[in-house]
Amino acid sequence: MSEHTLFLVQSEFAKTNPCLDQLCQMATLQDTIILMGDSVLFAQDTRLEKYSFVYMLETEIDLIAGVLPKHINVLSYATFADLVLDFKRCICLK
Repeated sequence: MSEHTLFLVQSEFAKTNPCLDQLCQMATLQDTIILMGDSVLFAQDTRLEKYSFVYMLETEIDLIAGVLPKHINVLSYATFADLVLDFKRCICLK
């Protein structure tokens, strides 16, 4: 089990910017961040580039207009389920 924290960013579009501000105050560079729902529209936000482990679900790639940034990794649902089980702590930002 990982000693780091899993952050699930599940906010609606209008609330994602404040959620990312909150994330930057709480997360360490080695924590894992998963963008979900409308928050994937912020995949190109420069605040996320410093984190080592940033993901989104493969089913939400179509929401992004343009090229997927290099710092974003894509997860299948099966891989997502396995990843979630590796953490003791999970914080959901909505």
